Amino acid sequence: MRAPEPEALHQMAKSSILAALNSGRMKWEARGLTKAQKNAIAIYVAAPDSPVVTITGYCARDLDPPPNPPVWAGWGADAGNSRFQPADAAGIDRNQLKNLKLKWAFGFPGAAATFGQPTSYDGRLFVGSEDGTVYALDAATGCLWWMFKASATVKTAISIGNLSSGNLVSGSPANGKQQTAAFFGDTNGNVYALKVEDGSLIWQVHPEAHTAARITGSPLLMGTRLYVPISSGEEGASADPAYPCCTFRGSVIALDTASGKQVWKGYTIAEDPQPTRKRPQGVQYWGPSGAAIWSAPTADVKRRAIYVATGNNYSDPSTDMSDAVIAFDMKTGKKLWSRQLTAKDVWNSGCVAEKKDNCPDRRGDDYDFGAPPLLRSLADGRRILLLAQKSGLIYALDPDRRGRLMWKSRIGHGGPLGGIEWGGAASGRYAYFPLSDFDFDNPNVGGGVFALDLRTGKQVWHSAPPKPACAAQYGCSAAQMAPPTLIPGILFAGSLDGHLRAYDARHGDVIWDFDTAADFKTTNGVRAHGGSLNGAGPAIVSGMLFVNTGYTNAMPGNVLLAFAVDGGETKKASVRTGKVVRGKQGM
Repeated sequence: MRAPEPEALHQMAKSSILAALNSGRMKWEARGLTKAQKNAIAIYVAAPDSPVVTITGYCARDLDPPPNPPVWAGWGADAGNSRFQPADAAGIDRNQLKNLKLKWAFGFPGAAATFGQPTSYDGRLFVGSEDGTVYALDAATGCLWWMFKASATVKTAISIGNLSSGNLVSGSPANGKQQTAAFFGDTNGNVYALKVEDGSLIWQVHPEAHTAARITGSPLLMGTRLYVPISSGEEGASADPAYPCCTFRGSVIALDTASGKQVWKGYTIAEDPQPTRKRPQGVQYWGPSGAAIWSAPTADVKRRAIYVATGNNYSDPSTDMSDAVIAFDMKTGKKLWSRQLTAKDVWNSGCVAEKKDNCPDRRGDDYDFGAPPLLRSLADGRRILLLAQKSGLIYALDPDRRGRLMWKSRIGHGGPLGGIEWGGAASGRYAYFPLSDFDFDNPNVGGGVFALDLRTGKQVWHSAPPKPACAAQYGCSAAQMAPPTLIPGILFAGSLDGHLRAYDARHGDVIWDFDTAADFKTTNGVRAHGGSLNGAGPAIVSGMLFVNTGYTNAMPGNVLLAFAVDGGETKKASVRTGKVVRGKQGM
């Protein structure tokens, strides 16, 4: 269910297919193939006669960045992953929305999907790609500063911060030496630090030895520590009945930013996996396993804690650390507390395979957390930690009382690709969540955006999804998996039908709508088109909005779009009102 659609596979470069077979997500399935067989598969699957693309559109070396521009930091804009950009940094308001137009587009060569959350820093835009290339672009024009090739797909946001040859104390260099670095991970489980000015490698480490380890959640940068969440591809490998499921345990790893050396490592499951039982064909099973961390960690500066949300167990026995939130001490990695929100969710891809040998006898519903914890402060001084689940439930916990439940609210039915997939956004009073509830057989099912009162969890408004105009196209759906982005008065949220919509945050009316599923002329000369919005949301900085469009298990695409309120290209967005179910007024 998470594999690329055939249409997406046929748009990938041959090199991307070979990388997946040799060292990427499909290496277990391809373990018995010869080099010639792998090459034959790549030729059959990939785009025919994939051309060698010559990259154009490099920046002039004398192009100066604007003075002291705002930033969009990492995945969630702040350490609490609120995905809220204040007015002075956003530079867009309701009155300017009608002037928000496409300014430039950048095409990803040989790609059929765009995964990474764009990061904005010092007038530059940093973004990873399906083939592992990280790009540094000029935010105003889309010209290219530099490229760096990682070993595999880069799904994470790029975190930017100061790198010191010594430790940083209270944000200041201990020895007066520092430089700015870009930090990220790839799906082979590698973590990188690059020089921001030219993209050259400072260090590269592989912090988790398990062969299935991968990094999908964005690393969180706090001072001299980079907190890296570890997930895995073992859940998918279990579709093969010969795979000895399962031995991976999720973890969060603190790295020193100057050297990449491990400071501490905290496993989600304390116990080492042990042999459990054997199938008649002789395959040895292991457990406990799973509780991967698919999303970015969240920092609580007041409590000096790192919060992570975990996935399901892969194999028996079940643990109390799956489908949970875990608090680790920021300095030492000691587990402070945890709260499980769905028990006994033991599941792997063997449960949906033709031969279900690896599926647990009492399987769960695959209701893990793909969204990071979201930390906000209320007007009365209380704080709230939000956990949004694929079950369709949203939980509010008290981070100052060891995760005591404050309220929970259901907005959808949930499912393996249902509920809330990648997260929401929140201001000081309201939280906003798009709903997936994706249905393989019905493109008109799912979708919609919900506003909740942070104090009570009660629904403030619900904006129903428009019927997708692309319903006849493979991968099109009304489901909304991508995380939204909030600025004062406006919520931006994407959909699998390719539309990026702006909602009036007071009552949910759709007040701006842009269809990204189209062909675009790009700054780098790459043929590019948009598709489904999924996995990452818009980054908004200084009157500009940046968003990736196209996803492998929906409508493919390979383009990064940049919109500006000061005008741009002629492709026009519609300003309209959507179907809304109204309640009390929101922010």
